[in-house]
Amino acid sequence: MFGWLRKRLPAPAIPDALWHGVMARYPFLAQRSSQELVRLRELASRFLAGKEFHGAHGFEITDAVALSIAAQAVLPVLNLGLDWYDDFVGIVVHADEVLARRTLTDETGVVHDYGEVLAGEAMDGGPVMLNWRDVDNAGDTADAGYNVVIHEFIHKIDMRDGQPDGCPPLRSRELRQAWLAVMQAEYAGFREKAIIAERFGGEPTWLDPYGATAIDEFFAVACEAYFVNRERFSREFAPLRSLFDSFFGPPAVNGAAAS
Repeated sequence: MFGWLRKRLPAPAIPDALWHGVMARYPFLAQRSSQELVRLRELASRFLAGKEFHGAHGFEITDAVALSIAAQAVLPVLNLGLDWYDDFVGIVVHADEVLARRTLTDETGVVHDYGEVLAGEAMDGGPVMLNWRDVDNAGDTADAGYNVVIHEFIHKIDMRDGQPDGCPPLRSRELRQAWLAVMQAEYAGFREKAIIAERFGGEPTWLDPYGATAIDEFFAVACEAYFVNRERFSREFAPLRSLFDSFFGPPAVNGAAAS
């Protein structure tokens, strides 16, 4: 229907049945205000017109697959606009997680080859890779604050001003310093909890412990939960909730900003 491999198409009209089917699969989307859902549908339509979807190893890109990804991808830029995603076109979708081959040279010059299991990947100036299993299950994993689409598209936002560092592009150095002060404090606290859980049998973290590997990963992991499970995220990370609201804009409820 949408002509997935062509660029710069007119924004497709999303059929009602397709739209409502996708909303039913992802309650964290359907629960947005009526005004936001209108905006979400508009941005998803424009996103579909401007991106190329490629199925890896024979995976079929159906209308439902493409719209499921588009609707989740535009959630972070609902109040920012699609220009934040104008540095790339391609979205590669695998049926499941991917084993990527990596090469690392350590400080002594020894080369290490290893495999890394990827749920998704965002490349600076390049395509986004996702796996359909996690995308498809996003409605079920929202309780755990997990969403692979939002994670990778937050990386895209983070990388717009250079290397990912846990801070999106901001208007001034002062705003950036204030942002990083909050992020670094929250990251340090989360990392400590993740280490205690892993090494000493402490209580597992609610968020994916992968967020403890680097501050940019913490930013992406935290944003997943912020967008799909705001209620619990607000309890667990109140300073980040306020910080993210200042950038992304709080969700609206019947035309008013949510708390």
